[in-house]
Amino acid sequence: MALWFETALLPQGWAAGVRLQIAGGRIERVETGITRAADDERHAIGIPGLCNVHSHGFQRGMAGLAEIRGPEGDSFWTWREVMYRFLDRLDPEQIEAITAQAYVEMLETGFTRVGEFHYLHRDPAGRPYANPVETAERVAAAAERTGIGLTLLPVFYAHSNFGGAAPVAGQRRFINTMDQFGELMEASRKAIAGLQDANLGVAPHSLRAVTPNELAAIVPLAEGGPIHIHAAEQTKEVDDCVAWCGMRPVEWLLDHAEVDEHWCLVHATHMTAVETQRLAASGAVAGLCPITEANLGDGIFPAQSYLARGGRVGIGTDSNVLLNAAGELRALEYAQRLNTCSRNVLADIVGRSTGRGLFDTALAGGAQALGQQAFGLCAGAAADLVSLDANDPTFYGREADALLDSWIFAGGKVDCVWRAGRAVVRQGRHIAGDEIAAHYRRAVESVLD
Repeated sequence: MALWFETALLPQGWAAGVRLQIAGGRIERVETGITRAADDERHAIGIPGLCNVHSHGFQRGMAGLAEIRGPEGDSFWTWREVMYRFLDRLDPEQIEAITAQAYVEMLETGFTRVGEFHYLHRDPAGRPYANPVETAERVAAAAERTGIGLTLLPVFYAHSNFGGAAPVAGQRRFINTMDQFGELMEASRKAIAGLQDANLGVAPHSLRAVTPNELAAIVPLAEGGPIHIHAAEQTKEVDDCVAWCGMRPVEWLLDHAEVDEHWCLVHATHMTAVETQRLAASGAVAGLCPITEANLGDGIFPAQSYLARGGRVGIGTDSNVLLNAAGELRALEYAQRLNTCSRNVLADIVGRSTGRGLFDTALAGGAQALGQQAFGLCAGAAADLVSLDANDPTFYGREADALLDSWIFAGGKVDCVWRAGRAVVRQGRHIAGDEIAAHYRRAVESVLD
């Protein structure tokens, strides 16, 4: 099949008259400056799909349920208690239905691959399922149903705090021994084997949830795939880590783990200037989730200094409280503007489009974090594409980078999305969106009943 765009964003920049020949789910050939052939499917504005580096799919079902003020200062930690109560009732079918709805909404806004940080392994009582990958298979089924690309990141979680503290009751669905986790990893490889270009990584949850010895044993299970870990999301986490070992979380990881380009440190919000410089130099990706970080009151990542030092960034949706690829990029820049009382903070050079800079950074960093060697609209890359809606007044009179600025900052709409060459979104709606939404409604209503 072939797709033809009036204009499209290629690795070398915007080009006119772009024809993409697609075979086997990948871009086989890119031609520019040509007229549309009779059999080509015609579209106006083409851009690559983005990677969502950090998602907890099931949390989509609790979006909006933690916005009631409590008797004391509300924080991530009080939000977590709401999350524990919500997941206590989820069965595998509900997990699949909620995750599928999240993936639909990701695709509709321009994400074409997701890193699923998957830690909901056991039943509501904390017992292992007869099938140890029951819930991982449900995540894979949601990815297959929606068509999104999947990087599955099984989570090892064994403790409630630094130093190997025993887990609390709300964490009973997450827990595995090292032997159980090894079996889970092997079974997870089989669970995703039938999905097109799915891959597997590993996710030691955080330094709160794993001991140093466990971390050292878990990392090799990635077998060269991505390694994701929460780090320094909250100031309390930093303080607890210092009390445990005299070091901050990012500092400890950089000193004691071989953090390199395979790693993604999720959030990394609270870093010193030295940590920021060292993380940037490590080649790892900082997995930022600006909408969730704002919703939870986490803090503001030092993006300006980190990027100025060559740091790599991917974007994720984390709690899935609001799913919007452009919205995550916008929230990242706006937090920096509020923090510095200035504008166009993350545009790296004079005359540079802020939207283009954000997009290019997230495109490259997201692909790295999810283990994708080739990305963008180039030969050999997965045919993961987004067309922006040229009939949306937001885009009238715009061209080149102004199209990205209008998409990110002015709410321009997505028209179509292709994943591995398959059209999954048409006229802004997922092709199976109504059916998936009906399943989601039944699942959420039964959980909240």
